Amino acid sequence: MARSTPDSTARPRPLPRRRSAGDVGKALLAFLALAVLLVAVPGALIAFVGWPLPDELPSLETLQSEITVMAFVHVLTVVVWLAWAQFTACVLVEMKAALSGVGMPSRVPGAGPSQMMARQLVAALLLVGATAASFAPGMSQLGQQLENEHRPSAAASAQQTPGGLFGQQQQAQTANALAEQAAVQGEQAAGESGKQDATKFYRIQPPEGRHHDSLWEVAERHLDDGRRYKEIYQLNKDRVQPDGSKLSQASLIRPGWIMEMPADAHGGEIVDMPDETPKVSEQLREQIAEYAKSGEHAQGAGGGSGSVGGDSDTRQIPMPKPRPAEDPAQQPAPVVEEAPAANEGSSFGLPEALIGAPLLAAGLLVALGRRRRHTLWQSAMNAVAGVRGTEPPTPTGTAADVQDALLVGADPEAVRLLDLSLRGLAASLGAESRPLPVVYAAWLSRGDLHLQLAHPAGAPPTPWQVGQDQTFWRLERAAAEVYEETETAAPYPGLVSIGTLDDARLLLNLEAVPGIVSLTGAPADRASVLSSVAAELATNGWSDRMTVSLVGFGAELGALAPTRLRHFDDVEGMLEAMSAETLQRRSALGTAGHDSVLTGRTGPAQSTRWAPHLVLLGADPTEDETRQLAELAVDAGRLGIGYLMGTDQENVPGAAWELEVTADGKLLAPLLGLELEAQLLPRAQHDAVVRLFVEADANHTPDPATAASRPFLVDITEQGRPAVYARLVGPYEIIGLDSPDSERSPLMHEALAMLLLHREGVHPRVLASALWPRGATEDVRDALIARVRAWLGTDPDGTPRLGMDATGRMTLAASVVSDLDVLRSLHHEATEGRGARSASVRERLLTDALGLVRGPLLADRPEGRYRWLTHEIIDARLPLLVADVALSLSAHHLDKERPEKAVAALEAALFSSPSDERLWNELLRSTHAIGDPARLAALAASLVARHRELGGGARGLLPPRSEALLDELLPSWRGNVAAAS
Repeated sequence: MARSTPDSTARPRPLPRRRSAGDVGKALLAFLALAVLLVAVPGALIAFVGWPLPDELPSLETLQSEITVMAFVHVLTVVVWLAWAQFTACVLVEMKAALSGVGMPSRVPGAGPSQMMARQLVAALLLVGATAASFAPGMSQLGQQLENEHRPSAAASAQQTPGGLFGQQQQAQTANALAEQAAVQGEQAAGESGKQDATKFYRIQPPEGRHHDSLWEVAERHLDDGRRYKEIYQLNKDRVQPDGSKLSQASLIRPGWIMEMPADAHGGEIVDMPDETPKVSEQLREQIAEYAKSGEHAQGAGGGSGSVGGDSDTRQIPMPKPRPAEDPAQQPAPVVEEAPAANEGSSFGLPEALIGAPLLAAGLLVALGRRRRHTLWQSAMNAVAGVRGTEPPTPTGTAADVQDALLVGADPEAVRLLDLSLRGLAASLGAESRPLPVVYAAWLSRGDLHLQLAHPAGAPPTPWQVGQDQTFWRLERAAAEVYEETETAAPYPGLVSIGTLDDARLLLNLEAVPGIVSLTGAPADRASVLSSVAAELATNGWSDRMTVSLVGFGAELGALAPTRLRHFDDVEGMLEAMSAETLQRRSALGTAGHDSVLTGRTGPAQSTRWAPHLVLLGADPTEDETRQLAELAVDAGRLGIGYLMGTDQENVPGAAWELEVTADGKLLAPLLGLELEAQLLPRAQHDAVVRLFVEADANHTPDPATAASRPFLVDITEQGRPAVYARLVGPYEIIGLDSPDSERSPLMHEALAMLLLHREGVHPRVLASALWPRGATEDVRDALIARVRAWLGTDPDGTPRLGMDATGRMTLAASVVSDLDVLRSLHHEATEGRGARSASVRERLLTDALGLVRGPLLADRPEGRYRWLTHEIIDARLPLLVADVALSLSAHHLDKERPEKAVAALEAALFSSPSDERLWNELLRSTHAIGDPARLAALAASLVARHRELGGGARGLLPPRSEALLDELLPSWRGNVAAAS
């Protein structure tokens, strides 16, 4: 019986249920219905139709004759006979299970509604006897259950009577049989003793077509209102279950658990247990007696408060316990969370929200770099006369601050190891023919990855280990390195960062939530959380294909990932689309024979059909729309669909997890036992991130002010000789400076290289995060900057060659120059300056520029250093710049009828830009101009061989433009290649 307050100990108990005249009436009606369906139907068929099948095999003439009315009636009669036979089998199965009182009824194939009707009729018929006292809810619910059986609602899912359970184990069968037996004998004993009180219990059922039962469904089924799940939660929270665990979240329960129920609970699965119950299984009686005792003890001790700061075993998503301390010299570098050490001190105006989001920042940087490279290549392919079109501009203002924050906060190594670890786990389980376990959350803490499972899934595959209990799988960072790149589909693409607790970062698996995740708080704070979640889902590196639907907000976020993000203006449109997709996914899973999308992500059945679809709602739905959403979400976890809803509503129907973001940046989840520092993307940073992506798009029309700004150019005359000259294109050399301290030389050279590649300025925090990815304190950073400043010295007028601009960024004086600066300046002067007016000047400038190319950028850089170059696009800009120089110079030589010099220029450029299709095509034209067919044929064969090495297949397929050009210049090239092969 439900307690009025957590401190009450007396439990008034209701009278045991007695058979009434209504029960007898329902039994008689059930008897008549069974008699009609089992006896009258076949009798009527025999009397009025007779045997529907022909007495002999039909001839060809019979099959070709016209179908008569009687033939049609016979066909329908056969269908009715088959339906009658199926229903009769259902009645026999249900009758046997009810009379035996042991085990659960077997499932008759394809007879869901028929077996449900048979179960209710048999239960009503036996209602007048003790055997069926706990078998079914009764005839009063039959019509509603049969109606709900045909519509995808939360109530329908909740009211299904567990029976014929999918994939249940023998232990679960025995537990349910014992529960039914206890219910029968408990009611008999109560009737004989005449006591006035009883305590009600319910045993959580094994899964049937879904991940597991839920308190919402239990309340819907046995209290007639799913919203009363909190009453059950209050009665049972923090009490020790038979398996040793505890209920500490109202939405996550496990099969076999015992739940004390409110006094008005009803239904065949409810067990009424008096204080003394004779003839009850000793095991079950002891379990329930021990459980009831734990409830009284917990309440007497005030254990029902369930505070957020309690022990970890009272939380449903607890912070994983750290490994024992190791020798610092042998402890591996952590995956994430070393950034805060580098972030101490003044922020210089950089947004801390992005600095504290390493996974989000890494994803955004990778996506932004990919976008900029695409724009560069598209600009190069559309170049006219060697002059390329629009390139991504250098960010300024807030966009520059946001880009710097991304560079400081990003942890690409954490993303790499997270992706490698998850795919490696999926591959290992697939090799063992084991399914993927349902994962609710992941923690990244001190270099380790902890996965929290929905329920125990056995021993994890090596090198994974069991964590603090059977629902945690842990992988140490050093062990993750054993995994190699694999083609396995991403197993948990719905994981997304929501916040940090101490030094641990929590990722919730939105795809696996057994319902809706509701997010409350002020509208601006909710929008910051939703923007962060949307941006990370759109750009993260541990997912493959995915759809993220944004409802009522974030239309502009489509710039981050146009193929992954889509937008709905209102909830109505989203509900229409998701209703159709939910039905389609259910059908697809059934056709493929999978019980959930996780099954379809391992083994040979991998398919993009099982890519997740995550819906983020920024628009508050109406009450009716919320109800429809709850109906869709009841089975969403199995289908790979997740819902995160920002709302002002409390107690959202169907909400499995309830989150709240506060004005001071906390993310609270009392039922989950969490209080986190929320991961946010405030509006100002949201807009700046979008601006970075929009300006990087090839189709973006730049701002005239931005378009007018020129890159850094130097004086290329004799009077412009620099005081310090660094060679970066090829081996790294510095002219004009003494060698620094040998121990600090690598760091100082790397710092200078970064400053030379960013003439617009480098933020001190960006420099520190680039040189020390695992973190460095402010004094270490400042000491290095001081050494570099002293090393570079001052100009003759006393101005330091390393200065600081108004935004706090370090800049180099014009007297410190690199060969890349000179190369860029020579090309600009040759194509847009004096060289545009004089062919001889153009030839000299372009020849000088090409002579600066000695190899790739920083060709001899030490292994393990200069990792910040992975975030740059200079590795794409430099080859394109070299190709532009060579193309302009070769065009000049061809105009002067000097094809040999044109060939030499192009071959020099191919050394630095070997994959540029434009260089190869111009080399073919220049070689053809020489007039040597054998040389042209050899070049064609070399080109085909190269493309074969680059992945063109056995035929070495060439780009379409190259094939068309060879068809024009050397028609026999295909035959020559075939002969050589």
